[in-house]
Amino acid sequence: MQMNPYLYFDGDCEAAFKFYEKVLGAKIVVLMTHEGTPMAKHVPAEWQTKILHGRLTIGDQVLMASDAPPGSYQKQAGFSLSLGFTDAAEAERIFHALAENGTETMPIAETFWAVRFGMLVDRFGTPWMINCEKAVQQAA
Repeated sequence: MQMNPYLYFDGDCEAAFKFYEKVLGAKIVVLMTHEGTPMAKHVPAEWQTKILHGRLTIGDQVLMASDAPPGSYQKQAGFSLSLGFTDAAEAERIFHALAENGTETMPIAETFWAVRFGMLVDRFGTPWMINCEKAVQQAA
């Protein structure tokens, strides 16, 4: 079994995926628009180029998304996409790149469990947690 997050965007799925591809070193596998599919007749003309289904890989992980149908978008809430790092500098870089034109909800800093941890909502409304855990000390 595999579990993959699926996000809904308010008409900016393509821009979000291109941003994630650049910032995260991800790869866009598919960005299917409504145009040319059986779903085309169910959306307005101006929505034909919006994303019906998108798939992005980040390493061996998959993120899927689409643009919510016109008038049905709801703000993303109640979850965060969590990225784990072993390199504090890389965690800082990714945090600041994702936070650009977004909102830092917890600035990235050292915590009792992490060399670096921070939370943000990016410019597309996606909530993220960036975590670079401290080395686990083994009990003697």
